[in-house]
Amino acid sequence: MNVARLAVRPSAVARTTEVYSLAGRQSMNVPSVSRSSFKFSTSTPAYCASHKATPTSSTANTSPGQTDTSGADRFSSALRQNKEWAAQTAREHPDLFPTLATGQQPQILWLGCSDSRCPETTLLGLKPGDVFVHRNIANILHPGDLSSGAVIEYAVEHLRVKHIVVCGHTACGGVAAAMGNKQLGILDPWLLPLRLVRERNLALLQSLSPDEAALKLVELNVREGLDVVKQKGAVLSAIQERGLQVHGLIYDVGSGVLRELDTQDSEEVIRSRLTAFATQA
Repeated sequence: MNVARLAVRPSAVARTTEVYSLAGRQSMNVPSVSRSSFKFSTSTPAYCASHKATPTSSTANTSPGQTDTSGADRFSSALRQNKEWAAQTAREHPDLFPTLATGQQPQILWLGCSDSRCPETTLLGLKPGDVFVHRNIANILHPGDLSSGAVIEYAVEHLRVKHIVVCGHTACGGVAAAMGNKQLGILDPWLLPLRLVRERNLALLQSLSPDEAALKLVELNVREGLDVVKQKGAVLSAIQERGLQVHGLIYDVGSGVLRELDTQDSEEVIRSRLTAFATQA
C-alpha cells in the first residue's frame, strides 16, 4: 500500500498531545527484550539513543540552575495548547470544524497499539475526521472481543470505510512482555493470543537475535490480527461487494516511517475463509 494515497487530505494539523487516563489506554515503552525476564521501563531504547528530542518552548527557556517542571504539568499545558491549535486550525481550514460537527466520513479504520509514540492521525499526516480508531495494548485482536468487534463492524457497515489497517510497531512493550515469562497479572490473559503466536513460531524466534525476534513477533502479531479481521462476516462481505482493502503495517518509532507487509492471500485461502466464515442475514 502506498500510504501517501491514504492521505486523502495531506495538509495535516498534528495533534499536539494525547491524554490517557489511568483507567483507560496506557502505553508501554520497553527498550529491550529478555527471554528469561521482563520489566517495564521508561528509558529510551538503545537504538533511539542518537535521536535527540527538539526542546519545547518550556524546556528551551529553562536556565541551567532551574528545575524543568514541564513534565509535571503536561496536562495543563496541553489544555492551553489545545486552544491555540483549535484557533490555528480554524484559520487554516475554516470549514473543517463546522463539517465535523455534522458527522464523520473517515476512509480508514486504524487498529493499532495504545503506545503514545504511535499517534495514527499525526503519523499519517491527516486531520481530525480522517481516521476511525481502535487501539489497545500490543494491537492484539481477540476473536471474541466485543470492543474491537463493535468498532470493526460499525466502521465497515455504517461508516463504510475503504481501508482497514492493522498496525504494529517497533520497541513494543506488549511484544517484549510476551517474549518473556514474567507474571503480569491482568495483562497475562490479554497477551495470551500473542504468546500463542510465539509458541507456534518458537523455533523461528529462537533462531534469531533478541532484537530480531522481537521485530519478527511484531510482524507475526500483525498477520494474526489481519486473519481475525478477515474472519469477520461484515469484512468479508465488504471485500466482495465494494472492494474494501485490508492492510498490515509496521511503524518504526525510531524513524517515524511506516512499512507495509505483503499480505496477499492465495485463492485457496480466500475460498476456505469464505466457506468457513461468510455469513448471510
